[in-house]
Amino acid sequence: MPENFIRNFSIIAHIDAGKSTLADRLLEITGTISADKIVPQLLDSNPIERERGITIKLAPVTMNYQGYTLNLIDTPGHVDFNYEVERALQACEGAILLVDATKGVQAQTVANLRLAKNLGLKIIPVVNKIDAPLSDVAAATRQVKQLLSITQEPLLVSAKTGEGVEELLQQVISDLPAPETVTGDLKAFVFNSTFDTHLGVVAFIKLISGELKTNDKLEFINSGQSVSASEIGIFSPVRTEKKTLQAGNVGYIITGLKDIRRILVGDTLCLASQAKNAIPLPGFRKIHPNVYLDIYPAEGNQYQDLVDALEKLKLDQLTHSWSRSQSRFFGAASLGSRRRKIGQGI
Repeated sequence: MPENFIRNFSIIAHIDAGKSTLADRLLEITGTISADKIVPQLLDSNPIERERGITIKLAPVTMNYQGYTLNLIDTPGHVDFNYEVERALQACEGAILLVDATKGVQAQTVANLRLAKNLGLKIIPVVNKIDAPLSDVAAATRQVKQLLSITQEPLLVSAKTGEGVEELLQQVISDLPAPETVTGDLKAFVFNSTFDTHLGVVAFIKLISGELKTNDKLEFINSGQSVSASEIGIFSPVRTEKKTLQAGNVGYIITGLKDIRRILVGDTLCLASQAKNAIPLPGFRKIHPNVYLDIYPAEGNQYQDLVDALEKLKLDQLTHSWSRSQSRFFGAASLGSRRRKIGQGI
């Protein structure tokens, strides 16, 4: 698919604005998933995500619509997941700014918009939940226009019923720019990774230049980690294997690694044979924890269960680390450094 027919975009909003529901409608209308097979919050594969109604782990999905390839990266809206939003937006050229018609512009709406603007993304303003009993479409519309300093009306949609969503897809195609690619050797941006018990670490990438093929010998420039691309492909929304990936597209690489810390988010991927002379993409920085917690089991005989749970969590969390500590009041404890959501989820 030529890059002129590719659109990479994200959905940014405050928590509970309807991002995951809108993603469900996009999947349905584009025919990526049939209506009888779709389940609420399809891209939120983590049970905690569905239980709490929030998005934690980024779930990229490729949709084909009217001859175009639409790569959607659904992002978290909660304040605790700001870094996930930032690195997802780095893989996009545009973003849908989704505002809840019942609540208007909220704090995280502004924060996410600032991230998108700093990255130079094209913004499509959308007011959601126009069918809700408590909606105030006029007030939400006014706030969006003030926030963006625009005169044109934002698009009005109901992600729940699908009203206005087809018009939104048309606007994504017409208003968002195609990805900017460069001629040259393979370079890809790593915007996320996850751990699969059977496959090992799966890296989510956006190709900036060149072509990626199955079994290519690769190297991550900043970390120096070498891997072989045992499988590459796209999410549609399930893993779909491909023989090649072209510049401008979003996809995945199965690395076979057993430690997720060997893949650094924001790193640059290139062919191993070209790593010595390759220049990394700008903007890379290491993730550092910003919340530190002491965690004690309710019962002393549950300590090993806690340790086992933390070890499993560490497989899929780049920012999570822990060590044992001792308290004269509580006995053995696990000292963790992580973001707040991990501590709350245990």
